[in-house]
Amino acid sequence: MPELRRIPVNGVELNVALAGSGPAVLLLHGFPHTWELWTEIMADLSDRYRVIAPDLRGFGASGGTASGHDAGTLAEDAAALLTALGVSSAAVVGIDAGTPPAFLLALRRPGLVRRLVVMESLLGRLPGAEDFLAGGPPWWFGFHTAAPGLAETVLEGHEADYIDWFLDTGTLGDGVPPAVRDAFVRAYTGSDALGRAFSYYRALPESALQIERATATARLTVPTMALGARPVGPALERQLRPVTDDLTGHVIEDCGHIIPLHRPQALLALLRPFLDVRPSAVLRKK
Repeated sequence: MPELRRIPVNGVELNVALAGSGPAVLLLHGFPHTWELWTEIMADLSDRYRVIAPDLRGFGASGGTASGHDAGTLAEDAAALLTALGVSSAAVVGIDAGTPPAFLLALRRPGLVRRLVVMESLLGRLPGAEDFLAGGPPWWFGFHTAAPGLAETVLEGHEADYIDWFLDTGTLGDGVPPAVRDAFVRAYTGSDALGRAFSYYRALPESALQIERATATARLTVPTMALGARPVGPALERQLRPVTDDLTGHVIEDCGHIIPLHRPQALLALLRPFLDVRPSAVLRKK
């Protein structure tokens, strides 16, 4: 089992899972997840890497604040966490809500991010996701943001049903291990927990503006891998292609949105060679 530590960074205390030793790999989860999303991935990578998996600000057992759920602040949290742990260079892996902060961290701090892996998310309003968004954004984006406090009120007492819908849909009906499911349900039970999580969605316009401004003046120079499944597919790769110098893209077949839980071995088969610090071990698909 990973070691769990509480680490104060950037004005908030993060709950962080740590395992292994070697070059650092930082794992950033999404919604409705906690660090437990990465349990199987951590177990595999920790024989060669120092794996760091925090609960993001306001998620899981990490502290929350009234603001600071935008991608830029979450990227600053990640940078401060690495500094607190004495890490000067890390590979960064993000999925869903963890993708925009991972992207901004790599864009702003290329000396800190050795390699970047992003999955199943979109990067604000960057071009390339038009096909995916043709029918509008996913319905829950509007539900979480339409009227502050409404979603929390409607869902309180029904959190398990709500989380189960995401876990079932995100694995194409296969579901996730019961212990992981129960951890996610506990993390998102109660109006306060839901409100902190939904604050990420309510900050999406600010995050989109941060991404737009950042890519107007800089390019992503670190080696980057974009992974898609269902439903995002290649949309993230298409967004990254015009602003990234070194990009690998893959779509994992027969895989739902929650890649680390639905197809962990397929993910690891792509992660292992890409994270390898030896340049000769990296295979790039142009």
